[in-house]
Amino acid sequence: MRRRLTAEILIVLGLSLGQSAVYSVIALADRLSRDTSLGEQVATLNPSRSSREVFDLLYQLLGTAFALVPIALVCYLLWSSAAPRLGRLGIDWRHPGRDAGVGLGLALAVGVVGIGVYLGGRALGLTVAIDPSGLGAYWWTVPVLLLAALRAGIEEEVIAVGYLAARLRELGWCDWPIILLSAGIRATYHLYQGVGPFVGNLLMGLLFGWLFLRGPAWFRGRTLPLVVAHVVIDAVAFTAYPLAAALWPGLFGLPG
Repeated sequence: MRRRLTAEILIVLGLSLGQSAVYSVIALADRLSRDTSLGEQVATLNPSRSSREVFDLLYQLLGTAFALVPIALVCYLLWSSAAPRLGRLGIDWRHPGRDAGVGLGLALAVGVVGIGVYLGGRALGLTVAIDPSGLGAYWWTVPVLLLAALRAGIEEEVIAVGYLAARLRELGWCDWPIILLSAGIRATYHLYQGVGPFVGNLLMGLLFGWLFLRGPAWFRGRTLPLVVAHVVIDAVAFTAYPLAAALWPGLFGLPG
């Protein structure tokens, strides 16, 4: 049983965040080996996939749809015959208003700290300039960016927090090793952006993992507030970046 669960975890991570983490490490090594300094490089989070609008839209939608497959897999694996069906993942709909409110509060707190860590990394030359969107100005740009934020929030919180906590507890892991592993995967997944985002996402992962496993009783074991917080943070970052770059080009503008 232990070997099967371990294999399952490795397969799920290999199809999702673990795969992205490996690519991120290689991407950082690639960036550090270039002649251009890390601070002068740019990472585009939602790049265009085609110069032709209709095909770019199709590629964006397909990319989001296929990224949801590992989420569907973990929902299938941990589906319960009794309500709440996805309770083992920390998903239920008993307190939607409270989940949304707590998520918004978390988004504000984490977002402010994240901006500070990013700007600090940029000032030290340890973080690449982040362009949240490389898409053209089409009618579908904002909806696609919101879908990307929704996909990222669901994927990271459901898999890195809910799924890992459920399966690793079955393997006999204690809470803090689970929290550290979850936060480490989350941070490594963002390592291609440089040291600042790595540190910021590590702190975010530690906070989210602690809230899920050891937080207040009314919060413990609930994934939806984390999903709301993550989606809001990414949605604001993806859609509001052009305004921030225009208002504060010295802080958020791209090199050269």
